Amino acid sequence: MKSLLKLTTLLSLLLLIPNARAATREEARGPRIPDLPSPVCDDIQVPDGQRVAIHLYAAGVQIYRWSGVQWEFVAPEAELYADRCHEALVGLHYAGPTWESLDGGKVVAARQAGCSPSPGAIPWLRLVTTQTPERGRFARVTFIQRIHTVGGTMPATPGTFVGEEAHVPYTAEYLFFKSSGRGH
Repeated sequence: MKSLLKLTTLLSLLLLIPNARAATREEARGPRIPDLPSPVCDDIQVPDGQRVAIHLYAAGVQIYRWSGVQWEFVAPEAELYADRCHEALVGLHYAGPTWESLDGGKVVAARQAGCSPSPGAIPWLRLVTTQTPERGRFARVTFIQRIHTVGGTMPATPGTFVGEEAHVPYTAEYLFFKSSGRGH
């Protein structure tokens, strides 16, 4: 009986080893790139030779200001989290657009392309970095995608006075890409 128990335990452990190796390989590759709604969002794909290095979740507001004629976008203001539940704060997102990690590194980017797969939500974007830190979480980031947005669109009704600000809640996911070293 003891031999059978030992054999069963050994077989169970052997079956777990390939799964552990697969998980380790998956972690080494970094976060998985989510499927994008095609063909609506084909324009926000990053070029070949890039890999997702960081996947963050944002919760905050998009700020708009009433000009007397229309709402004009001012800036985002959001906290960045390492987890979907918004519990592990890792940085901030603000005007620039800039993403700043708690380690002090800042990455600044410029919009290259966008798409709007979700009515009532700000667009999904592909941004190219214009400034990256030498060290820290955002070192060597080349592209950023904003995906899975909820909310954040400009108010539908006019403002009541010139200069009035509206802070519209939004959530999004940000994927930070780095060169994989292949194809360059």
